[in-house]
Amino acid sequence: MSRTRSHHRAAARILRTRTTVLFASVTSAAALAYGCLPERQKDDVDVRRPAVAEETSAWSEERPAPDEPSEPTGSPIPVDGSGEFATARESLGPVGDGTPRRYRVQIEDSLDLPLSEAAREVNAVLGDPRGWTASGEAFQLVASGPTDFTVKIATPATVDAICGAAGLDTEGKVNCTVGSTVVVNLRRWQLGSPQFDGPIEEYRALIINHEVGHRLGHGHEGCPGPGKLAPAMMQQIKGLDGCKANAWPYDREGRYIEGPSVD
Repeated sequence: MSRTRSHHRAAARILRTRTTVLFASVTSAAALAYGCLPERQKDDVDVRRPAVAEETSAWSEERPAPDEPSEPTGSPIPVDGSGEFATARESLGPVGDGTPRRYRVQIEDSLDLPLSEAAREVNAVLGDPRGWTASGEAFQLVASGPTDFTVKIATPATVDAICGAAGLDTEGKVNCTVGSTVVVNLRRWQLGSPQFDGPIEEYRALIINHEVGHRLGHGHEGCPGPGKLAPAMMQQIKGLDGCKANAWPYDREGRYIEGPSVD
């Protein structure tokens, strides 16, 4: 064997070792995020798909703009909850073309939030033609069995615990994605954002499209120009920088609403 070939193989072994150590380290952080809170169901095993972002990835919207909306009269947002989750019991047909990414919807079980309605709302967002199905993705809401990801809606303190275990600071105010878990802050689900000029249903669509977008491997994007639609992958809660608030990754003609990468 030549000295050059021997050197290349030795370098490759070192690279593999370093990659393995780094992967194990980040995976441990993500595992803490999943195990830091008890759940009602732990019998379903998440499947891994090569087309999505690495399971060890963690994304947060970071801190919102200071003009936080006030809580609706008579409907205070609880700061913390039980830390346990109930799973939506309906399984619906797939939306989009191709092999669907199976997902489930869970809500912290101490919340007075209709689980079935929330699950169907998430399903409607993922099935909208302006959503990720426009890129050829497909999704299916399931009640049990293997899943690609889970959408959790939880109190601010519970969100902080899940996201914080992966090194993210959600400050009791924003959402995050940790590995195969999309974590939705109840405050955002109920109150929306002062930066978003639209009905609460549209802002919920932005939450789902943005966080599931991370699951599909998309990073954050900035405003493409004054007066243009903000990308769904833009951190719109931090300000629009002259763009128009928008909940969808694609327009009605099937064109991706893109901005410059900010990651």
